[in-house]
Amino acid sequence: MTVKIDYVSDIACPWCAVGLGGLEQAIKNIGDEFEVEIHFQPFELNPDMPPGGQEVFEHLTQKYGKTVEQVRATQNDIKARAAAVGYPFHPEGRKHVYNTFNAHRLLYWAGLEHGAQAQHRLKRELLITYFQLAVDLDDPKNVLDAVSRAELDTDRAASILATDEFAAEVRAQQVKYTSMGIHSVPSIIVNEKYLLQGAQPADAFEQALRQVAAENQNN
Repeated sequence: MTVKIDYVSDIACPWCAVGLGGLEQAIKNIGDEFEVEIHFQPFELNPDMPPGGQEVFEHLTQKYGKTVEQVRATQNDIKARAAAVGYPFHPEGRKHVYNTFNAHRLLYWAGLEHGAQAQHRLKRELLITYFQLAVDLDDPKNVLDAVSRAELDTDRAASILATDEFAAEVRAQQVKYTSMGIHSVPSIIVNEKYLLQGAQPADAFEQALRQVAAENQNN
């Protein structure tokens, strides 16, 4: 039996990294009792972000109306939560917020042509690129380095980045999930039926997955 998860998230969302780490721990705890397959679905926190991005504290203070000190305190909390679930962030934090649409196009490609496990590997590496390495996501080299670490074809990925391939498909997926009422991430849809929102801890994910698996067995 396989439990399917649609993990709606953005590369630029630190809570999405925290949530994914918790979900990965839950799946590890479940072991081989039943299979859990994650499909990553696109969501953009900053769809209008221009090339070059924006300085992170400038962006977050403007977006949320908080002071630099408040933003820094929140970022430190997220950093600790992320490290605890296997996603250590750069000690000095990310410097800029970038547009992530190209990353979503590559994730769509990975899932379509190579399957869920390959897409999962690429998702992890893109999160590492953004939060742990904290390098420029607008630089194709940095993105292709993530593709290489995920053991996927960098030539194929480069050809996608050089065109608008999969742009329409990603836009359609974004519309699909926003039309379902998803306006914050991470949002986790289990078996296309149950919705979990936010960066849940591993035990909450594990309990939810076991409950869904038990319901499937009883039906």
